[in-house]
This record gives sequence, C-alpha cells and structure tokens, in this order.
Amino acid sequence: MKKQCFLSIIIPARNEQDLIASTIDSILLFVDISCSEIIVVNDHSSDATPSIVEKISEEHQEVKLVHNKESAGFAAALKTGFESASGEFVVPVMADGCDDPKTIPFMIEKAKAGYDLVCGCRYMKNAGKTGGPKLQGFFSKFVCLSLHFLTGIPTRDISNAFKLYRLRILRNIHLREKGFAVSMEIALNFYFRGCKICDVPTFWKGRKKGKSKFKITKSFPYLKLYMQTVIKSWTRI
Repeated sequence: MKKQCFLSIIIPARNEQDLIASTIDSILLFVDISCSEIIVVNDHSSDATPSIVEKISEEHQEVKLVHNKESAGFAAALKTGFESASGEFVVPVMADGCDDPKTIPFMIEKAKAGYDLVCGCRYMKNAGKTGGPKLQGFFSKFVCLSLHFLTGIPTRDISNAFKLYRLRILRNIHLREKGFAVSMEIALNFYFRGCKICDVPTFWKGRKKGKSKFKITKSFPYLKLYMQTVIKSWTRI
C-alpha cells in the first residue's frame, strides 16, 4: 500500500517530446516512490509529449499526467500542478533536464528539519551553472546575489524555479505573475510571511536538445519584483 504522499514533483511540459522521458527517468533514480508522486502538466503541447507521459504512467503509477486548461504559460501550468498535488511539499522540475535531481534528497532533508522553502542555489559553494544564454546567466546572477546582500533574504538564488515549497503555505498565496517570474514571486511571499528559508547547492545545465525559451523581455517582471522587494525591505528597517 502506498504511504501518504510526502513530496509532489511538478513538471510543466510544453512540446518536450525529446526530453520528457529522460527527465522523468532521472528523477525516479533519486526519489522514494513509495511516498512521492510526479505530476507532469501538459501545457498545450502540439507534439507527442502527452502520449509519452501516458505510456510512462502505465508502468509507473506514481507518474501522473494532468492538463493545463487555462491559457498556455509556465505560471498557469505550475498552478495546475500545485492544485493537483497531494504532497506535504512540492518541487517544480523543468522538463528539459536542466535541474539536477540529485539535489532533491538534500531538499527533503531540509524540509524534514523544519524549513518551509528550500531553494536550489546555483551561486554558492559546491554549486554551479553551465550552458544557456550568456546574457541570461549574467542577469540571473546579478539579481540573485545583489538582492541577497541588499535585503538579507536568506537565499542567493531567488530566481531559480527549482525550489521546494511547503504546500499548505503555497496554497494561501495569490499569485499574479504569468511567466517564469512566478517562481521569484512565490519565494518573496514566503520571505515576507516570515517563513523558514534556506539554500542547498545545485548544478544547472543548459538544455541539450531544442531551443532555450529565454527572451530579454522576460527579464522585466524580475526587475519589477526586484525593485519592489528592495523598497519594501528598506522601508521596514
């Protein structure tokens, strides 16, 4: 009999037929399937992504396929996954294999130690980032490290989507962001609610197949949240 679900892993996936199977397989190597579930959110894919996941779920009952019924987009897909989750904690993992599943057991250790938010951090000792657009990498590192030093927020990787959240708290947050900046918005909400937050080192690697979905215009929501956080933190001093 399957134990009560402790961890729900959310994989938003749009047209990832070349990578979704290997991403799921790599996660299965590092999680206890007796108390975990993997929820793949089909974000309006036009390729074979859903059928691939359905086939995997026939062999692995802990793998589930749900569909984003809202407009296509990362934030909407992520919210669909959160709504479908049954775990005490949730962790989004990118479908393109950029996130390192070996980090998940360390996240779980911190969760069991009482942390509400555990951030996979690329900018600390024993961590790193390879590949991906150079402009994206520079922007990400600047935002994450400078916000940590300017505000004292206890993570050095606020923009990384690879984070573990306590689901009970997450479900009480009204999210406004529509794109990838939703991950930063969630973490900031945890911070201003006084939640217990920490980092664990992780390695991020750029996708091996397909094209990066990064565009410079996607940086603007991060900058908005960045400035709002600095102002809010400084006015509280």
